[in-house]
Amino acid sequence: MLQDNYDKVAGNILRACEKSGRNPDEVTLIAVSKTKPVSMLQEIYDHGCRDFGENKVQELLEKYEVMPKDIRWHLIGHLQRNKVKYVVDKAALIHSVDSLKLAEEISKEALKKNVEADILIEVNVAEEESKFGTRTEDAIELVLQIAKLPGIHIKGLMTIAPYVENPEENRQYFAQLRQLSVDISAKNIDNVSMNVLSMGMTGDYETAVSEGATLVRVGTGIFGERHYIV
Repeated sequence: MLQDNYDKVAGNILRACEKSGRNPDEVTLIAVSKTKPVSMLQEIYDHGCRDFGENKVQELLEKYEVMPKDIRWHLIGHLQRNKVKYVVDKAALIHSVDSLKLAEEISKEALKKNVEADILIEVNVAEEESKFGTRTEDAIELVLQIAKLPGIHIKGLMTIAPYVENPEENRQYFAQLRQLSVDISAKNIDNVSMNVLSMGMTGDYETAVSEGATLVRVGTGIFGERHYIV
């Protein structure tokens, strides 16, 4: 069941790449496993998935301890500064850096633990009040500030698009994020690469792929509806 879901999503990504003339190897599917039990993650792992996304630090830590060590863990939820020390040496990529203060904390903890932290800058392209992320017009300045910090590497950009019935409505936001990455890349800033565009979720990942996504974050499409622990 889960393996079939995973294969269906992977097949949709493949077709979206073919339609837009992209190499499918450029796109990585992240299985967003928040609130899901380890047994479900293990099933997808056994099927070949190595990239898992978690929203909460505590949940990532718990799963990190018991799951195989070749998994690349992606922290995709909002990261509080007081939680950085727990995750900086466990997440392969932190998607949700949206302030200089958070980046400074990541840098500080990375130096303490003698690791190099790879991050994405989260941009609130749609300017939704309920979402985290820097504004598009502030992103370049934020990148310039964070790029100077030791122990931290900016790998690209991330956005969470609005929830919509028709994924085409989000195409504009994916296109804007891609253009922003091009603009930043053109500045040739030391310690900054724009190889990663983390955008697209269960409802709109095919549109995101056609607009240049290199990481898509799919939870419901693989694991089914979420079950929140009250």
